Amino acid sequence: MHHWDKSLLARKPVENAPHLKFLRLIMHTMKTLFALLLLTCTAIAQQPSPQATPKSGADFAKTSDQQARDVIAKCIAALGGDAYLNIKDIEQVGRGYGFYNNAPTGIGIPYWRFYQYPDKERYEFTEDRKWVIIHNGDKGYEVTFRGTAPENAKDHDTYERRRHYALDYVLRDWIHQPGVAFFYEGTTIVGPKTVYQVTVMDAQNRGVTLFIDASSFLPIKKSYSWRDPQYKDMNTEEELYDEYRPEQGLPTPHVITRVYNKEIQSQRFISTVKYNTGMSDSLFVPQTLNYNKMKK
Repeated sequence: MHHWDKSLLARKPVENAPHLKFLRLIMHTMKTLFALLLLTCTAIAQQPSPQATPKSGADFAKTSDQQARDVIAKCIAALGGDAYLNIKDIEQVGRGYGFYNNAPTGIGIPYWRFYQYPDKERYEFTEDRKWVIIHNGDKGYEVTFRGTAPENAKDHDTYERRRHYALDYVLRDWIHQPGVAFFYEGTTIVGPKTVYQVTVMDAQNRGVTLFIDASSFLPIKKSYSWRDPQYKDMNTEEELYDEYRPEQGLPTPHVITRVYNKEIQSQRFISTVKYNTGMSDSLFVPQTLNYNKMKK
């Protein structure tokens, strides 16, 4: 065991020794700096971060509305801008196919279509063009070898619903109606294409969703749902647009596919298209009703 000198153990430290004064100065400085650093960190932690501030519902709705409007404006521009918005009539020739269980049911039938925006349309079917469907305003007629008759009520209701959701009607009329709302729903995939998804809803809460190519801004698909008045279930109808080619300088889809509750219902292949031909209104005026169901 070491024997320590008691006089050394009893000796008090020299308070004013230079090295002790220097040591106390360093310790005081470090304590001061640490306290300032702690106060600064606390203040920063309590300061609200601008990035962390959530958007209000109104701000989010405004952003969504503006994004949707911007996408639709670019879509209209891609379709031809003012030239598209001022189309007065369209004449088409093509072949249509019906489907069952997503498979075509036959070789298709030729058709001729005459259309005046917004509510006049005439279809002539078969090679002899003697089967005719005419729509003029809210009236529909069917012409066959048996004569002219009002269109079947169910078929007419279907036509009127589809006319209300027609792409050109949505882009030229619907988006300007009072009380319409726009919703931007981001991007998704339709077939091989990345598309913007935008929903437009009118004042009666009827909505149509447009899927617009993220590269070309041409519409790729349109979708809407409606409730069956008899069975009360919801049905979804979609229309897909493909094989765009310029016709008189306007990008025009030459394949149109209609889907009903996820099953292909019909497909149209358009061979020729003409715009603004100045067609006569008489095309949409049927002959006198003279249907004779006994005629063979």
